Amino acid sequence: QVQLVESGGGSVQAGGSLRLSCAASGVTYSGYCMGWFRQAPGKKREGVAAICEVGATSYADSVKGRFTISKDDAKNTLYLQMGSLKPEDTAMYYCASTYRALLPPLWLLPDEYSTWGQGTQVTVSS
Repeated sequence: QVQLVESGGGSVQAGGSLRLSCAASGVTYSGYCMGWFRQAPGKKREGVAAICEVGATSYADSVKGRFTISKDDAKNTLYLQMGSLKPEDTAMYYCASTYRALLPPLWLLPDEYSTWGQGTQVTVSS
């Protein structure tokens, strides 16, 4: 079974950038879809970005134009390049994967993903 380990979180000022990484191990194929999700204190977990079979991507409206998801299949690693960060981006960020062939409207729904990493904290100060 795939195991996911996130890294790259930290504290940054508004307007800054961070790159999150998610290393997948235990399998050679990490899943049909992989995604980034976040959860702020007191809020529900929400989808941020997803990349699915053949490299198609989907983004939450709140991050479009600021975040970029990518995947290096040779390294079995998922990335999230975050730019123009805002205080409202502060949250625990998780990567997740699923082997299910999800239709695009489902790509950013946390309940559709079965394997999760432990999370990495991102804090953006104003």
